[in-house]
Amino acid sequence: MGGSGNERLDFGKMGYGCKHYRRRCQIRAPCCNEIYPCRHCHNEATSMLSNPFDRHELVRYDVKQVVCSVCDTEQPVARVCTNCGVSMGEYFCEICKFYDDDTDKGQFHCNDCGICRIGGRENFYHCKKCGSCYSVGLRDNHLCVENSMRHHCPICYEFLFDSLKDTTVMKCGHTMHCECYNEMMKRDKYCCPICSKSVIDMSRTWRRIDEEIEATAMPEDYRYKKVWILCNDCNDTTEVYFHIIGQKCNHCKSYNTRTIAPPVLPQ
Repeated sequence: MGGSGNERLDFGKMGYGCKHYRRRCQIRAPCCNEIYPCRHCHNEATSMLSNPFDRHELVRYDVKQVVCSVCDTEQPVARVCTNCGVSMGEYFCEICKFYDDDTDKGQFHCNDCGICRIGGRENFYHCKKCGSCYSVGLRDNHLCVENSMRHHCPICYEFLFDSLKDTTVMKCGHTMHCECYNEMMKRDKYCCPICSKSVIDMSRTWRRIDEEIEATAMPEDYRYKKVWILCNDCNDTTEVYFHIIGQKCNHCKSYNTRTIAPPVLPQ
């Protein structure tokens, strides 16, 4: 292959890859010894196997061999092809065995996460308690939940920590995919699927319920009935008058409550 060193390195850039990444190599999966464009292609393919015991996921750090997409040479993991001299990825991480030609994503490796992230290192910081990288706008501006990103999205159940989709942190500190959160909002579901706390400001809704309750008299048999409630927003328990529309927390004025059994008093 002729041309200067830089021309050789850049040959074929953005011309190869899959739906997940633009890159000039494929990987040999050490778990099944098959060749795939990337680990996501591998995981998607193996997840569809008819025998559930054959389904498995590729561990990114275990990849030892790659195949150059330009000259089809198989070789140990490295940035530059040992045969034709092209760069198999404009961005290359030796730890993650990760290649990508589309550097507009702003890829960077986070040592604390142990994986590569996108979006630009300057735009993210690693929250030690939550166990993941968050936007710098969330520094000292979110409720920390230990290892909150090392869980599955409560809506689609995809593992969040290394998901390719954008995630969001709710007021309660729990996390989920942005698209799952937006879909939840469209369906008028305003509570965290994990802890049931309100995820947006519900004060206007609570005022409307106040007005509706005031305009709706209960039958005589239920007018003075009391129940014990647990508030999902502030975790306070209290005894209140029952109403068919809802029970209001006396502490934080939320209607995000549920009836519970009366507390057992010590003998």
